[in-house]
Amino acid sequence: MGMSEILRWKEGERHFSFEVLPPLKGNGTEALFRTIDKLREFDPSYINITTHHSEFVYKELPNGLLERHRVRRRPGTIAIAAAIQQRFGIPVIPHVICSGTTVENIEYELLDLQFLGIRHLLLLRGDKAADDKVFVPTPGGHAHTTDLIGQVRRFNDGFFADGTPIKHPGAPFSFGVACYPEKHEEAPNLEQDMAHLKTKQDLGAQYAVTQMFFDNAKYYAFVARAREMGITIPIIPGIKPVAKRSQLTMVPKTFHCDIPEALAAEMQRCKSDEEVARLGVEWAVEQCKDLYAHGVGNVHFYTVSAVDSVREVAARLL
Repeated sequence: MGMSEILRWKEGERHFSFEVLPPLKGNGTEALFRTIDKLREFDPSYINITTHHSEFVYKELPNGLLERHRVRRRPGTIAIAAAIQQRFGIPVIPHVICSGTTVENIEYELLDLQFLGIRHLLLLRGDKAADDKVFVPTPGGHAHTTDLIGQVRRFNDGFFADGTPIKHPGAPFSFGVACYPEKHEEAPNLEQDMAHLKTKQDLGAQYAVTQMFFDNAKYYAFVARAREMGITIPIIPGIKPVAKRSQLTMVPKTFHCDIPEALAAEMQRCKSDEEVARLGVEWAVEQCKDLYAHGVGNVHFYTVSAVDSVREVAARLL
């Protein structure tokens, strides 16, 4: 199945996709599969599975000093993608990222994905380490998404990263990328950020998924400017219902997106997380109705800490 069939970007139709995290190290798949069970009845277009490579954590020693260790909190993206595909028959699109890994390890990921028949990827740089001021690539790794795209393109052309020919090249990968209607936090301005998106399209990206946003006007303005710049690929809106009072300050800080004044005022009036969750569902329903009315064929949901809310939104839309 190609991306055009997966996205089902047809006028007048309403589809959605959603993102999940692999289980924490040592946990089973029960909670993850329950999440999918709650949403699969609405016929999702695809499921994204995030990737989390190793990161630094600090352990206090008996002498009071801190020792830095690399740990991987959520391993298993490829295995989880395969398990979802086999168990539920829903198209899966795992993340492949630069952060915390090497070119060689990415090559092994691509081989494993090809063996499993998983052909569609979301290529991302990934987040910087929590204690780094700027993104620092892993030694032997990529610094930018465009570098990762280059590796996938060479793999598709039948060559390993070192230039060695692949004796039996498999089916090529298609891939999408991320985009930011309110600008990536490290970009100097929105215009340059969008120019990077245009470069990724020119290198073969077939679609882009946005960071979450709560003001549709910003998405429409972003898409309009993208089209003016020659960006023609589908730009899938990313939506997350607010579900906790703490998100009023956490979301702008963590995800670098604004909460509109009207939504912020309503959240401030809520006296509990339950009230915020109900408000989040209402706001997301109206966002999605408006997006569908403007010809958007697929809305992408971020489900972390909001699975029940996303399920209610989907039930009221589809």
